[in-house]
Amino acid sequence: MDKLKAKRAEVFKENYRRYLAQLSEIDLAARAGVLDIIVENGAAQIPFFGTRYWVTPEKITDESGSQAPYDACVVLARYLLMCPKRLPTEDAWTAYRDFKDSGPLTVFFADTVEGAIASAFSGRLAVLDGAVKALGGRPPLISLSYDLSLQIPALPRVPLLLLFNDADEDFPAQCSVLFEARADRYLDAESLAVLGSHLVHRLRSHG
Repeated sequence: MDKLKAKRAEVFKENYRRYLAQLSEIDLAARAGVLDIIVENGAAQIPFFGTRYWVTPEKITDESGSQAPYDACVVLARYLLMCPKRLPTEDAWTAYRDFKDSGPLTVFFADTVEGAIASAFSGRLAVLDGAVKALGGRPPLISLSYDLSLQIPALPRVPLLLLFNDADEDFPAQCSVLFEARADRYLDAESLAVLGSHLVHRLRSHG
């Protein structure tokens, strides 16, 4: 097990170095407007589920100056690297499975993200409501017939829509986590799945 952990840590470290090298080749300031972020003194400030991170070609850190968690590093780096040249316009909500290249991870997303939220918060609707709002969740602009429907600002330009129906005498709790159709212009399918996993972690920490 120790050898496996050491090997995984080395892979993480190598990927981190690779992302930083790629970031050194782009103009962060030129991406600020499209991504709706702040870039000052060569550092991009990016809120990720309400926590602010700083990204430079040298490091990716949280508000305390510590290196960001690996999953956050991957998402933030990909977000900057994949920045589209202009603002995409597709804003309809869509399921994760509808994104190109999501196939290998659709079962993971359904079970580990949507299923995990349904299981963790079954019979705890008020707790889930509070946890989502602690992440900046707010009602969406459209009216939806769910026990709970809240839009979460995961990243600037990449919101999530959480839809939840609590368990009753006929059905178990059910949860869907949707993305705007343009989300895959900002992040690849694997990174979008990481967003879902991070959402589960953050909701559990607040609930």
